[in-house]
Amino acid sequence: MRGKEQPRTSPLVPGAVLETIARYDWESVVCGCGRSAGHLEGTLWDAAEGHPAAYHALEGHVFARSRLCPPAPAACAVLMAIWSAGPPRLATREALLWTLLAVLNSEDDGTPYEAGLYGQSAAHVRAGLPLLRGGLAGRPGSVSAAYAEGIVDLIALCA
Repeated sequence: MRGKEQPRTSPLVPGAVLETIARYDWESVVCGCGRSAGHLEGTLWDAAEGHPAAYHALEGHVFARSRLCPPAPAACAVLMAIWSAGPPRLATREALLWTLLAVLNSEDDGTPYEAGLYGQSAAHVRAGLPLLRGGLAGRPGSVSAAYAEGIVDLIALCA
């Protein structure tokens, strides 16, 4: 059992992803499921380790029924850190891109958070767009490329 003095580590999770996960106070954010978002740290770790199901498990927590939830911007920061560390293997890559597309297809929460949940989430994706495009340049016609094209199109709409 890990204590507070022993943070989770994994040889599969790059340092930049570790730093991004650690940057956020997950416990202080209300999750889409109504609990503290602290339980999302484990899911994001699983995603960073390359488990495709972890990305799909974010539904209902980061976005629910096409609406964004308060953990969305922080989760997008982690997802883009994972992508920036190097495009993951195929199944993981498709799950990650599907999740980003689902977030960008969601509605904002309508609250006056700084730039709104959507604007904050889109900003993280927009910052990583060159890496996203570059990582898929050699895969035209693939599912990953179709997801990436949808992401690029949605980012262009909100610019």
